[in-house]
Amino acid sequence: MHFRWNNPSPLPHLEAKIQQTHSLARLLTKYAEQLLQEYVQHQGDPFGLPGFSPPRLPVADLSDPAPGHAGLPVPERLRLDAAALAALPPLLDVVRRLQGELNPRALRLLRRLEDAARQVRALGAAVEAVLAALGPSRGPRPEPAAAAIAAATASAGVFRAKLLGFRVCGLYLEWVSRPGPAGAGGPA
Repeated sequence: MHFRWNNPSPLPHLEAKIQQTHSLARLLTKYAEQLLQEYVQHQGDPFGLPGFSPPRLPVADLSDPAPGHAGLPVPERLRLDAAALAALPPLLDVVRRLQGELNPRALRLLRRLEDAARQVRALGAAVEAVLAALGPSRGPRPEPAAAAIAAATASAGVFRAKLLGFRVCGLYLEWVSRPGPAGAGGPA
């Protein structure tokens, strides 16, 4: 999550928060790439096959970053980032529980999923702090319903549970690595 924008911050503490958040997002991008690779390794065929392109399951409360996201005003982008980051931890927790049932011996994968949920909570808190420093928000966000819906989706079968995990891990990577004020992937 990258927080460099053209206007220099009049508040040095805000600039420091922005830099810290950007550094955390860059670190999480590397972790998210490793998590996705390890996730795929433990799912078996067809997940690791070249050219495998699974259907993009809809995930409640979370979608891909929109193509026009980078063109939005910084506060609006940060609100969208904060909402996505708030939706990810319960989804990652669901994936960890499902993988605990499907791959109980994949201890490193289970630990990475647990770490990812904790780390994305920290990144979300950092984005919220930057957003709060920019001024009042538009009010409280609704609580994510993602975990309940994801659990219901996953109960539809093993392959669907694996697809859900693949999608959640992919969304985690997309949200922490994308360009923009709260992404690690490049200038805003």
